[in-house]
Amino acid sequence: MGDESKAVDGEVNDNNYFSKTAATDAEVTFENQSTPPETRLYKKRWIIVLLFSSYSLCNSYQWIQYGIINNIFMRFYGVDSFTIDWMSMIYMLTYIPLIFPVSWLLDKKGLRVIALVAAALNCTGTWIKVASARPDLFPVTFLGQFMCSVAQVFILGMPSRIASVWFGSEEVSTACSIGVFGNQLGIAIGFLVPPILVPNVEDLDQLAAHIRVMFYITAGVATFLFVLVVIVFQERPELPPTHAQAAARRISPESYSYTASILRLLRNKAFILLVITYGLNVGCFYAVSTLLNRMIIEHYPGEEVNAGRIGLTIVIAGMVGSLICGIWLDRSKTYKQTTLAVYLMSLVGLVIYAFTLNLGHLWVVFITAGALGFFMTGYLPLGFEFAVELTYPESEGTSSGLLNCSAQVFGIIFTICQGKIMDSFNTLAGNLFLCAFLLIGTFITACIKSDLRRQLANQQALAAAALGRSDVQDHSGTSLLPSTHM
Repeated sequence: MGDESKAVDGEVNDNNYFSKTAATDAEVTFENQSTPPETRLYKKRWIIVLLFSSYSLCNSYQWIQYGIINNIFMRFYGVDSFTIDWMSMIYMLTYIPLIFPVSWLLDKKGLRVIALVAAALNCTGTWIKVASARPDLFPVTFLGQFMCSVAQVFILGMPSRIASVWFGSEEVSTACSIGVFGNQLGIAIGFLVPPILVPNVEDLDQLAAHIRVMFYITAGVATFLFVLVVIVFQERPELPPTHAQAAARRISPESYSYTASILRLLRNKAFILLVITYGLNVGCFYAVSTLLNRMIIEHYPGEEVNAGRIGLTIVIAGMVGSLICGIWLDRSKTYKQTTLAVYLMSLVGLVIYAFTLNLGHLWVVFITAGALGFFMTGYLPLGFEFAVELTYPESEGTSSGLLNCSAQVFGIIFTICQGKIMDSFNTLAGNLFLCAFLLIGTFITACIKSDLRRQLANQQALAAAALGRSDVQDHSGTSLLPSTHM
């Protein structure tokens, strides 16, 4: 069985890992059974992931709705460009201190509670912003954005958990991609819609009316989605979708230690390297997205609408990349190879984008930005799924939380630094600054050991079922099935 698992995407460190985790406080022993645990896939799983994607879309749309018309909001509220940049960076800053308590809540309270809190916070934030469409109420609009940023903390860790709890082993990567898809589509709409709804008019009263319309539309959608979550969203299916999930359900909540889980993750060298590389890649994407309006306006004055369309192109191309990568992972299981290839192409895409931005041809920018988005945004679900493989049977919410925390930290650093470099030099220097870190991330990704623990667990469970048993033991008698909360 060990040789078979090693044939999938490189090397799998099997007995060593599961022997160690079996010794944890969360150890679970499985009694011999004549039949394996019953599993089933429910059609409702697609409703659950699509509903999640929808309220994730509504939240991520608001992340960039200020930044993409940076110059308009600067004039309306009478603040500088760096202050408007913080309307995007507050999403990143809020995430860092809150991710650990929220991950703990996800493990203790489950998917439904987290979904309800996320939708409620997002809805509250949108209605606060409705009341802020006056030039003297910038603190109010910032409060509304802050509420939405807190909601985001409850959202970003859920795609991989929903995929594991609701979907089969052959579709978890696709399901995770769909979960991330909603976030990406929201960003795409955030690039496209604000420049259309809020034109750059001189009269402040007229501008306030346009802004108010945009805020009302967002609040209406957020309220509708909150009601749907209350009515429809379900914690988990009655029967588990996979043998790995069935094993996870046998673990009592009292046996799971969130602190111990964090410590195990921090000792996982392959995962720590992935945390760094994920943060570098996604941090670069955050910086490019936040500063896109400034970059385009510098070379193409008056092109606010096209700046939004270029942002849309980046994200739509990334959505296509995400889905393709998710389907490819489910079929090939080549997690490290695919992640490394996409990472390298993200670097190549950013280099080409950096050197073609100032050519004076917007159609060239559309093409290069689309190529950049296909790989850079398409990388997001790859990082989540690779992390789950490297860290199984640890909680998906915890591992994805650490990934996103790294992304937020690097996102803030890169956005501030690139903005300062652009102010002092030019956009080319700012983009080359990001390229240097993507190059570092590519080398680190190549050093990550491909240790596919979730794949091994499913293979061993299938082998156990074929033998008419629910426990698979190594030569020492140690259970090789998962021993901690999933």
